[in-house]
Amino acid sequence: MALHHVIVGAGPAGVIAAETLRKHAPADRITLLGDEPEAPYSRMAIPYLLMGNIGEPGTHLRKTPTHFADLRIDRGTAKVTAVNTAQRQLTLDNGSTLAYDRLLIASGSKPVQPPIPGIDAPNVHTCWTLEDARHIMAKATPGARVLQMGAGFIGCIIMEALASRGVKLSVVEMGDRMVPRMMGPAAGGMIRRWVEAKGVAVHTGARVEAIEYAGQGAASRVKLSNGHTLEADLIISATGVKPAMGFLEGSGVMCLQGVLTDEHMQTNVPGIYAAGDCAEAFDKVSGKPIVSAIQPNAADQARVAALNMVGQTAELKGVTQINVLDTLGLISASFGQWEGVDGGEHAELVDAANHRALSLQFDGDVMVGCNSVGWTEHVGVMRGLVEGRVPLGEWKDRLMADPTQLMHAYLASAQAQGQWSGAADARRR
Repeated sequence: MALHHVIVGAGPAGVIAAETLRKHAPADRITLLGDEPEAPYSRMAIPYLLMGNIGEPGTHLRKTPTHFADLRIDRGTAKVTAVNTAQRQLTLDNGSTLAYDRLLIASGSKPVQPPIPGIDAPNVHTCWTLEDARHIMAKATPGARVLQMGAGFIGCIIMEALASRGVKLSVVEMGDRMVPRMMGPAAGGMIRRWVEAKGVAVHTGARVEAIEYAGQGAASRVKLSNGHTLEADLIISATGVKPAMGFLEGSGVMCLQGVLTDEHMQTNVPGIYAAGDCAEAFDKVSGKPIVSAIQPNAADQARVAALNMVGQTAELKGVTQINVLDTLGLISASFGQWEGVDGGEHAELVDAANHRALSLQFDGDVMVGCNSVGWTEHVGVMRGLVEGRVPLGEWKDRLMADPTQLMHAYLASAQAQGQWSGAADARRR
């Protein structure tokens, strides 16, 4: 008997899941439900749209207009307001209902808006949707005064796109450094100094307290907690995101940081799965469930969920914790438990004059996390060591003395364990 698979969310996880379902269940019905009137697109492509590197079609996840129709994937546009797990039915914001046999929650994340007076002014925008991008492009013209709230990972990507448009840019970050959830104090401070040298005004350890909108065409006055008042023609809110899962309230589907899943990406309710930025999946490196909102995870989780939805057995191998960031030409990266573990040791090397920093975190003789600024030649090796949980033996002490010996440590340790092919892959990256 043919099943009806409903996917809530038309981002990368939803699209990959739909395609995987069709490949393995040619007779089943598939509905891909998005809440924006756009072709499925990648949010991570929006900065490239702002930079002018691509047009709107370049953000689309699939370039052929008939792609989904050709695969007999039904597309719908509506927001889900409730899930009735007993009746296997969704309630939509247009007043209709939609029945399902298998359900995938791939609803992604949504921006977190801080409770600031004036945050709803018409010249304040998140940078999350194509509609947001259209508003920003109209206002972020050369010389425009732009204030951005937030200098986390996503904020720094947006900042680069805005800077490329020739605006006069100021950034306000509540943390004591830039990208505080990816970099330690030395590295975060280094990124700040680099950005300031490029002409961006940075206020760390500060927050926006009020936005005074003076009417269409007039600049807003933005009051900061550090006593400064800035004039802004455009304000970007990039203060973080959280899983979009409010519609699951009262459904019985267990949600913690995200929608909690097992190794098959199934929730506590049989027949309901989750994948992507909204999913909380078990991470073998840290030994706990985490939300790691990056596209490689979305793709892996979507495939695993889809295979299980059609009756095959597939398990998630792990959750990748990796961030690589280009901030106005300065490359930084973090992997795994970069803040360290209880009882662990760490090694840090800082070359402030050349904007280079390297920090390694160990649990015994295993490197469990690391981050770097300006050390691009080691990125593949760092990932290999952290994700492979490679016992380093005597090389651990050598790295404590000289963190730059990462390549030699990885090749020697991986070769000793018969992992030469993996080491070679890391070297090629």
